[in-house]
Amino acid sequence: MKKRILVAEDDEEIRTILYQFLTAAGYDVSVAKDGLEGIEMFHQSRFSLLLIDIMMPKIDGFTMVEMVRKESKVPIILLTALEGEEEQIKGFDLQADDYVLKPFSMRVLLKRIENVIRKSSYEEDRLRYNNITVNLKSMQVWVDGSEVTLTSKEYEMLVYFIKHKGQVVTREDILDRIWKYDYYGDGRVVDTHVKNLRKKLMTDSIITIRGRGYRLDETAQI
Repeated sequence: MKKRILVAEDDEEIRTILYQFLTAAGYDVSVAKDGLEGIEMFHQSRFSLLLIDIMMPKIDGFTMVEMVRKESKVPIILLTALEGEEEQIKGFDLQADDYVLKPFSMRVLLKRIENVIRKSSYEEDRLRYNNITVNLKSMQVWVDGSEVTLTSKEYEMLVYFIKHKGQVVTREDILDRIWKYDYYGDGRVVDTHVKNLRKKLMTDSIITIRGRGYRLDETAQI
């Protein structure tokens, strides 16, 4: 599967060059013309790396990094014409993975991208479904970038649904998987948890299959 890169860059010429070069290098590339569009695209798809220009309108690169880091460890490389030491230190303080000064060599940038992706274990740590992000290590959940508090059972159900997207799961499946041997009562406890999960996540993508169980809508984008 191709690695996906999001390029957030307000300079159209640089944005086009990056798109063409990275696409030719075998990456699946999405481009955003400013920080606000970049954040919106980040919430719509799953990326292997973000390439972010610092000086952008609406939301600058530093702010975009700060917003992303509240919910994700996705690798980030900052692009900038700012040569000052303080700017570079700020980028690293915000937990950017690398910092590239303009003008830059496209061949060197490609090697930096390969290096950062290779070192990252990010893709193993996160699940994404539509506007919902799940950090599997910290067990945190975000909807549209805002953290949502779930009970342990609700969290386990969400992960189970996402991993079985498009499949019908019965109440018995869920009880066996999540409650294990801790519950011997009525299976309607699952219905209650699903109802609460839909409300907290503000989604109707958990579909009730009458007489069988539930299915997470597979037509929705991840």
